[in-house]
Amino acid sequence: MSRSELQTSDFTLQTSAGWWATIRESLAGSHREYTDGDIGRAVLLLAIPMVLELALESVFAVVDVFFVSRLGADAVATVGLTESMLTIVYAAMAGLSVGASATVARRVGERDLDGAARAAVQAIFLGVFVAVPLGLFGFVFARPLLVLMGATPGVLAHSSFTAIVLGGNIVIVMLFLINAVFRGAGDAAVAMRVLWIANAFNIVLDPCLIFGLGPFPELGVAGAAVATTTGRGIGVLVQLYLLWRGNDRVVIRREHIRLDPHVMMGMVRISGSAVFQSLVAMTSWVGLVRIIASFGSDAVAGNTIAFRIVIFALLPAWGLSNAAATLVGQNLGARKPDRAEASVWRACWYNLVTLGTVGVLFVVFADAIVGAFTNDPLVRPIAAQGLRIIGLGFPFYAYGFVLTQSFNGAGDTWTPTIINVFCLWLGEIPIAYVLARPFALGPVGVFWAVPIAFSAMTMISAVVFRRGRWKLKHV
Repeated sequence: MSRSELQTSDFTLQTSAGWWATIRESLAGSHREYTDGDIGRAVLLLAIPMVLELALESVFAVVDVFFVSRLGADAVATVGLTESMLTIVYAAMAGLSVGASATVARRVGERDLDGAARAAVQAIFLGVFVAVPLGLFGFVFARPLLVLMGATPGVLAHSSFTAIVLGGNIVIVMLFLINAVFRGAGDAAVAMRVLWIANAFNIVLDPCLIFGLGPFPELGVAGAAVATTTGRGIGVLVQLYLLWRGNDRVVIRREHIRLDPHVMMGMVRISGSAVFQSLVAMTSWVGLVRIIASFGSDAVAGNTIAFRIVIFALLPAWGLSNAAATLVGQNLGARKPDRAEASVWRACWYNLVTLGTVGVLFVVFADAIVGAFTNDPLVRPIAAQGLRIIGLGFPFYAYGFVLTQSFNGAGDTWTPTIINVFCLWLGEIPIAYVLARPFALGPVGVFWAVPIAFSAMTMISAVVFRRGRWKLKHV
């Protein structure tokens, strides 16, 4: 590797024209090779559409909460508890996405586009195998699951929302999974545009079906579930069309549509540990919600609003993390491990600047931000406190998210899994319980457990990443 490639930290966009040129190229869809040239520009070209893609995905939940909040705390709590149960689906989706993205990125880095297409097909098959049984289980047992989560009678009255969302989980899995294929190939702008379309349908249908506007029936909370599932389903159809159309890096042809045990098992090896990794993270969140649920619907509603805002604010972190993962996979495929590592540290720096700024805004303006979602005198203070406390940990999240996803991009999914087990299962949940109950801090104690656990996770990840064993992984 040349000296100029290693000195990528000197890359800056020195003029507004340079910034706008990069933004325009990223949104239009860049077809440049990401294994050569300026690393800083490569990170931004991938990260900008990835951030917008994730922002648009989170808009589904934010829009649902925004409209459903007009129906009261029980309605918001229903959305919150359902989202917490969807963590099983999200865990499966996130794990499969890691396997799909890492495999496709490695094949693209090796210039094996036919292999990338075969990997994409196997990823879709895996998604179907996982989503169908989960959907059937969720649809049939929606109400008992809500009871298990500590739902009040008012929440149980809206159980149809949960049944529809869990039953239609296949559109969630497919939407994320196929977009992971696009991201791994470096076609991040394509994934972003799919979410534009899906969200447009959801935003229009949500108020129509919740409140019965015009010719639409008034379905209440269930209307939000129908709207979201329909919007995502349309997005999946667009994805399949784009994969078949053949204008991007990954093109699926008729000969690719068959089960390939060798490719599938290779992806399962990566995805299996990645699914467990996601389960650890997601179930730890379920544990936090369960602790908060013991303090009533107001606490759950406050937690739901706070975490919806936090998740939306963390989108730049996830976008930059996914960009780093793509660059790691492609550069390892091109046998440029030093460039892969340099990409990660550059993404960490960008993330620190972005999230550090957002964290300050949360600490200073928490009340005003929460006020846009609720004026309930019992819910609003809880949400504001959560936002303020969790915002304090944003500088740590900035590095932690990028490092974790970079391990995954290299195919080293066990390292972040082990770190998650120690910091979340053995750290975050016990800390949350002790602070909330024995120390009598209530929901505030749960909120404090989040920055404590994630700060520890970040420091451990940084130490392990510097050792460099992830560079030796084969995908």
